[in-house]
Amino acid sequence: MTDVRVRFAPSPTGMFHVGGARTALFNWALAEQSGGRFVLRVEDTDATRNRPEWTEGIISALDWIGVNGTNPAFEGPYFQSAYEPQHREAVAKLLADGRAYYCDCTREALVARTGSEHRGYDGHCRERGLTEGAVRFRTPDEGVTIVSDLIRGDVEFPNEAQEDFVIARTDGSPLYVLANAVDDITQNITHVVRGEEHLGNAAKQMLLWPALGANPPVWAHLPVIVNEQRKKLSKRRDKVALEDYRAEGYLAEAMVNYLMLLGWGPGEDREIMPWSEMVPLFRLEDVNSSSAFFDEKKLRAFNGEYIRALPLETFEERCAPYLEDGWDRELFSKVAPLAQTRIGVLSEIRQNVDFLFLDEPVFDQASWDKAMKNSPVEIISGYLARLELVSWDTESLKEALEEVGAAHGLKLGKAQAPVRVALTGRTVGLPLFESIEVLGRERTQDRLRAALARLGAVGV
Repeated sequence: MTDVRVRFAPSPTGMFHVGGARTALFNWALAEQSGGRFVLRVEDTDATRNRPEWTEGIISALDWIGVNGTNPAFEGPYFQSAYEPQHREAVAKLLADGRAYYCDCTREALVARTGSEHRGYDGHCRERGLTEGAVRFRTPDEGVTIVSDLIRGDVEFPNEAQEDFVIARTDGSPLYVLANAVDDITQNITHVVRGEEHLGNAAKQMLLWPALGANPPVWAHLPVIVNEQRKKLSKRRDKVALEDYRAEGYLAEAMVNYLMLLGWGPGEDREIMPWSEMVPLFRLEDVNSSSAFFDEKKLRAFNGEYIRALPLETFEERCAPYLEDGWDRELFSKVAPLAQTRIGVLSEIRQNVDFLFLDEPVFDQASWDKAMKNSPVEIISGYLARLELVSWDTESLKEALEEVGAAHGLKLGKAQAPVRVALTGRTVGLPLFESIEVLGRERTQDRLRAALARLGAVGV
């Protein structure tokens, strides 16, 4: 492919949908592999959505997943509002050519004429010769409009079922269906890759492009993304904002990898693979037309794989935003290798290591209640006594607790539960004995004594 120009045209909404991110990546892959251009065009003509911070959010989200101007394939951002003169010129051309006409019909008048609230427009104003009002495109009465889609094949739309659709409001401002077509023609867009909800718009735009003297682009409509109940992802019901996943500590590399697999696969049952390896293999024709399930558990598993693959120094740097200012980086470095193998998202790092940096652990009450059932006083006090003389290394610390547990008929798993909660505040976390070694003898003893006091066993 040569001279490929694909466009990504999001509307500012205050958040960046993961479905939009998937669409952007598919466009980006097509542009990169063909040596073409990815054109970012922000649809900012809706005044209620035209907020600079929302546009900045789009650019920031794209930058996070690697779609940005550091790559020569990137072009933009352009703003749809800048093309309003071309939009109005296109409307004027369609009116002059007899391909469009003015209409002053209200919805109430249409219902009164047709006797139905569900019928489309009946063409009442086609021959009235009005000189003002909304502008409708005159669709053919017969025949079929065919959208040749790389993913779905030839999709037929009987023209008799397509109403004369509105392309401009009474004030002359264009509607989405016309503005998009004009912008794509103006920017020489060759491929339109977008969500399947726009397939109906493609049928209308297949009529608009030739009416405006241009050849339609190559179409590809991506499958809808659904949740666990197989319902379309919704911001009202589902976690869909890319910004939320970023803030939670998902790595961009993992997110990109996972989103690319929503509807497409590289074959050979491969899943975890870098962008550089996916791009040469990607083909729009291989995208499945069936809905794609957004499985957050699987995304989390992907993220865990990517976290574990980070160089240790990089892992520590990525964790830094989730740790409080002033935390001892040297101390954190001692447990970072342990944490790296256990967390699924970076935001979990704090709850795994905060016990090292606080004067006393933050107790989770449910963890405390659960752990302090099996002879906690005997186990904690017995272990405390053994720690006076034990060598301060992982193996010796473990053997000491095993012996204390055995003396009370408990295996290590049961014996370490009250000790873990006394030291860290939680029932789960980093390997216990490695943590104790880093925590140090004095702090460990102080916390065990404090736990005994909390259990009402002072002096035991």
